[in-house]
Amino acid sequence: MLWLGTSGWQYAHWRDRLYPRGVPQRAWLEHYAARFATVEVNASFYRLPRAETFAGWRRRTPDDFVLAVKASRYLTHVRRLRDPEEPVARLMEVAAPLGPKLGPVLVQLPPDMRRDLGALEATLAAFPAGVRVTVEPRHDSWEVPGTASLLERWGAAWCMADRPAWRPRVRRTAGWGYLRLHEGRAAPRPCYGPRAMAGWARRLAGAFGPDEDVWVYFNNDPAGCAPRDAVVLAGEAARLGLPATRVPPLAETPVG
Repeated sequence: MLWLGTSGWQYAHWRDRLYPRGVPQRAWLEHYAARFATVEVNASFYRLPRAETFAGWRRRTPDDFVLAVKASRYLTHVRRLRDPEEPVARLMEVAAPLGPKLGPVLVQLPPDMRRDLGALEATLAAFPAGVRVTVEPRHDSWEVPGTASLLERWGAAWCMADRPAWRPRVRRTAGWGYLRLHEGRAAPRPCYGPRAMAGWARRLAGAFGPDEDVWVYFNNDPAGCAPRDAVVLAGEAARLGLPATRVPPLAETPVG
């Protein structure tokens, strides 16, 4: 199952695209959650929301809605995974009100952080059992078999990332997957074209079965590209027999 969504939902430039003019901003989450079954929370990277905020998101979304949460930059960019126990515990504490709506936790490493398998293992060990963790290395030094082996031991997913100046690969280190799509090359930029979405659908279908969860988030929000591209990917996946969570009709996701 492809869990399709976007990285965030509060984008003013999505008004008159995903959000009709008559939908007030305070109701955007409800409008989004009626059309998608998941979202990636990026705001938690810059500043952890309060537990009450997470509780509100749980109340305002359908029972089948899932929120992936990006770990705080305090853990990844300030501490650089050193002594991870306190920041991980704090993240889990404030996110606890999500209950069953808590999806994977994204640990995105700094682009200048070289391989440190000991620090990464300590970080994975700090998360409670049962929490899905995905790790996005962004330095070439992590591109060694030892990284994949470590993630496999902990059941963590290597976050596949399609971004400029980085060769995207389909990686499988767990019984589930996680893909972030940052910038396509179609018009208008940074949208993805149909051929790119068909290619990703083929690669994901070749690596994961229809009963395995793959979380796919579009981080190319300008011009309304992210919601539209999620809809296109859902269609391409369906042609390959790969089921996906709900997406809105294509007519509700204009770009430009």
